[in-house]
Amino acid sequence: MEGYTTPTPIQQKAIPLVLNRQDLLGCAQTGTGKTAAFAIPILQILCQEPYREKGQKPIQALILTPTRELAIQIGESFAAYGRFVSLRHLVIFGGVSQHQQVESLKRGVDILVATPGRLLDLMNQGIISLQHVKLFVLDEADRMLDMGFVHDVKRVISKLPARRQSLFFSATMPPEITTLADTILTNPARVEVTPVSSTADTIRQSLYYVTKADKKDLLIHLLQKDKAIVTALVFTRTKHGADKVVKDLAKAGIMAEAIHGNKSQNARQRALSSFKSQETRVLVATDIAARGIDIDELSTVVNYELPNIPETYVHRIGRTGRAGASGVSMSFCDAEEKDFLRDIQKLIGKNIPVVEEHPYPMDKNAYVKFVQPQRGQRPPREQSAPRRSSPPPAAAKPSNAPEKKWYGSRPVKKR
Repeated sequence: MEGYTTPTPIQQKAIPLVLNRQDLLGCAQTGTGKTAAFAIPILQILCQEPYREKGQKPIQALILTPTRELAIQIGESFAAYGRFVSLRHLVIFGGVSQHQQVESLKRGVDILVATPGRLLDLMNQGIISLQHVKLFVLDEADRMLDMGFVHDVKRVISKLPARRQSLFFSATMPPEITTLADTILTNPARVEVTPVSSTADTIRQSLYYVTKADKKDLLIHLLQKDKAIVTALVFTRTKHGADKVVKDLAKAGIMAEAIHGNKSQNARQRALSSFKSQETRVLVATDIAARGIDIDELSTVVNYELPNIPETYVHRIGRTGRAGASGVSMSFCDAEEKDFLRDIQKLIGKNIPVVEEHPYPMDKNAYVKFVQPQRGQRPPREQSAPRRSSPPPAAAKPSNAPEKKWYGSRPVKKR
């Protein structure tokens, strides 16, 4: 058994609603048990309402998820929760041969966990039919939209039966999600167990101001100095950046591997397995992997580069401090990332504590602070240098000097 004794808040609120056959819009932080909140009631419903017609078992439940890693994690959860029932589940995703997946589909599947691309591909080949689906789950709905899958999602939904139960689970609830939900869900119950885009209290957050050139040295310093960092998940914004960090760490004698979209499925799974078994101390990832990494007792998350989307910060650090466990988040901020930091601190409603005692400090004048407005007051304006909205008074110039035209605050020579 999984050793669960008490349901998490999202499970406590969502499971009864799902069992009551209501559509659901669920918002909860990463790591709060969203998967069990839909997997457990789906298994119970399908056991109570078995498909009794002869022939191949049709797909009765579809879980649509944005990444291969997350699809695999969900499949593992169904395998664990449903080990004593006769329901079959299958995980399908792109980047690998479809042969084995097709053979499993031919044997009949009750629950299908899929990424949009491979699902639509097999549907177009006539291999998958969704006409018997009665339970549909869109997991990590906000990430699905961020990754540009909204049209694929709509194409899948158009092939589902009109009479079905639909569940949306998302770590954040931007307006786009609410709009999409209004077009798909029928009289949904809304479950929101934490403030939108809040960070878990069990995560000890810290901020290091450091120049871009010094980031690699600061990361190496922290990993070599702090032996309490048993495993570290390091986030970069680009695939090239992830590979470069791995090379820099390797030169310092620190075992690290990268996981991102350019890696083959086998390479990604191998890197993830080595990290989970602690053979590899550091895993460097891009944001596409952020939602699909579920590692027990992950000690530390490092934002080597701050994300340009503030909600992504919540998802990144949500890889640690899961299900009530404690965790550590370290964020590096250079001069070009101050606006990203300002947006993050505004979103989470607090300042991230600054660590000033380290070997590579940046100028204190570059620090960014969030000021919580008092009730009834307007938020204070950012204290920054005033922007020049008009050009300074024109100085006398020789008659043969080229004419200058002003755009914003910079002069441009007229050609």
